[in-house]
Amino acid sequence: MDGKIAAMYEKEMQALKKAGRFRERLLFGKELVDLASNDYLGLSGKKKQLKKTFKLVERYDAFSPKASMLVNGYHSIHKEFEETLCMLNKFEAGIVAGSGFLANLSLIESLVRKNNRIFMDEEYHASGMMAAQLLGDRIIFFKHNDVEDLRHKLQRYGRKRNIIAVEGVYSMSGTLCAKGIFDIADENDALLIVDEAHSSGVLGNRLLGIFEYYGREIRPHYIKMGTLGKAYGSYGAYILASKKIIAFLENRAKPIIYSTAPSIIDTALALVNIGHIQKKITKYRMQIDKRHQMVEEVLGIKSESLIVPIRMRSNHEVIQAQKALMQKGFLVGAIRQPTVNTPILRLIPRLGVSEKKLKQALQLINKNKI
Repeated sequence: MDGKIAAMYEKEMQALKKAGRFRERLLFGKELVDLASNDYLGLSGKKKQLKKTFKLVERYDAFSPKASMLVNGYHSIHKEFEETLCMLNKFEAGIVAGSGFLANLSLIESLVRKNNRIFMDEEYHASGMMAAQLLGDRIIFFKHNDVEDLRHKLQRYGRKRNIIAVEGVYSMSGTLCAKGIFDIADENDALLIVDEAHSSGVLGNRLLGIFEYYGREIRPHYIKMGTLGKAYGSYGAYILASKKIIAFLENRAKPIIYSTAPSIIDTALALVNIGHIQKKITKYRMQIDKRHQMVEEVLGIKSESLIVPIRMRSNHEVIQAQKALMQKGFLVGAIRQPTVNTPILRLIPRLGVSEKKLKQALQLINKNKI
């Protein structure tokens, strides 16, 4: 690499280190109690589920996708997975995607046509923000979870066809999408994209996410997308919508058309895990509620999701707090800019951690022994 170019990148890296914003991939020790991962139901380490997945995949001649979905990569397991999610969530049709990032890019880049407008929550996921950069004046941001600001901006900037993009549970704050946003979408006949990455498998009596949690009957202008890498203990993503929307994505969504089809094994694992969750709904719902209660009792934080943000004063403080907790045997996320405006310890009271260990971590944080 040219010396001047290398020096330029190095200068940026030094600036990040000075600001406490430098990041790197680390292999954390197995001895650490994992309170950082999005593996909400603790399924990532269930070997019994993995064995069931292998048995399912072995029924077929091919266990890799081989091509894009529109060439020859669409597999029977993809189809079964889509049909299962549609049945559970009461949507007409579905399509799998390689990742949540690709699913968001697919939706936003393809659906927002000429003379359309999309109204996006200012705290929407980075994948949506990236797609928004392609839209020019077709994108309008509204204040986070602010129903009135959305209403005002729809009235002022709305076009013949409008789209609203929100998250079911916001990944850093753990807050739920305001219920009134669903009403506004209904009133304006606007397409409503709901990113359920952090709400599916966590919210609702049947753990189906924000639509179930709010008791919303599925309508043709609702779109649900979510990932398999959180509560479903695998990797990949999905989009559920009307048959017309899914057909449109098959023809216009570049990340779906031009990407190799999603992994067969990962999709099968998610399918097996979803079946497992539905059989154990009552147990999982009780365990999630118990963790909500523990967090509120120890930290005084009331949460309906499984994301507990603890605000810190600076990047250096949050890094030191994370290191102190690691010395005590606990791994908690240290989240800094640009992901958040104010640094936070992001604690996930996931079901893969015992109640005893979780309580110990909560008490350490509460007593400032970190």
